[in-house]
Amino acid sequence: MATLTNSTALRRKARRERLRTLGFLSPWLVGFSVFFGYPLIATVYFSFMHYNQIEAPTFVGLRNWRYVLEQMPLFGPALWNTLWLVVVMVALRVVFGLGIGLLVTRIKSGVGFFRTAFYLPYLAPPVAATVAFVFLLNPGTGPVNDILGKVGIDAPNWFNDPAWAKPSLVLLSLWGIGDLMVIFMAALLDVPRDQYEAAELDGAGAFHKFRYVTWPSITPIVMFAVVTGVVQTMQYYTQALVAGKLASGVSIGPGTVIQPGYPDHSTLTVPQLVYSLGFQNFNTGAACVLSLVLFAIAMAVTTLLMRRRAGLLSAED
Repeated sequence: MATLTNSTALRRKARRERLRTLGFLSPWLVGFSVFFGYPLIATVYFSFMHYNQIEAPTFVGLRNWRYVLEQMPLFGPALWNTLWLVVVMVALRVVFGLGIGLLVTRIKSGVGFFRTAFYLPYLAPPVAATVAFVFLLNPGTGPVNDILGKVGIDAPNWFNDPAWAKPSLVLLSLWGIGDLMVIFMAALLDVPRDQYEAAELDGAGAFHKFRYVTWPSITPIVMFAVVTGVVQTMQYYTQALVAGKLASGVSIGPGTVIQPGYPDHSTLTVPQLVYSLGFQNFNTGAACVLSLVLFAIAMAVTTLLMRRRAGLLSAED
């Protein structure tokens, strides 16, 4: 009898502990279910439906998938532009942010000024920053081309040239590098000073100190910057849409339907195509298919980075 009583008491205690744990997890579980789980399930459901957001959805099988993957002419350019931006923009932002962080942490005077100067562009709203940048790079009236012309350099057409539109977006992202600068500055200032002193005693130069002291200490932060950069760039929408529309010179008014991707679909990204299909053409099924394709690519790239670490972490880690 005593053994049975003890067993019952242990089961009740374990049940209370499980309920207590579930109570602590409930805010996350509710948020995950409402803001991720349900939208993902709904997206998968509507990808097999014909739904124009007015009439009731009807099942069409794989018709939306075949349309997106085989018949949609803009899917290929949008996917290529998105992946191009992921590779080039993320890599340059990480390198540039780390370089600025190294520069600022080694400046002896005027540190506050340089920190503020590099961080301020990041605080500008994306639309305002894009408008200002398009004005600066305007081929006809922008000051950048005027300066380049005065020094004898043939200035490109920037956002009006399909070959320069994506590099111009990269320059815009580098202009607002303040977020990565702050992250890398914190990581660099956290590297133990005694390790630098030991390296100097061993005769290590600047390169070897960075390779064997700084890099192993900041590689987790570099990994964080790469993964978050990939996820953010996969969702790249506002800057590309605003830059293309301003460069095209088309006035935007009430009821204006914006066709993204100017010039010649060179700035068209998958998120822009999702918005155009879902909220301008009311083709919710195809938009959901595009969303799932983008989600699958983002998950695959992130998983690859996390598992193989993309050469960013040292073998000792």
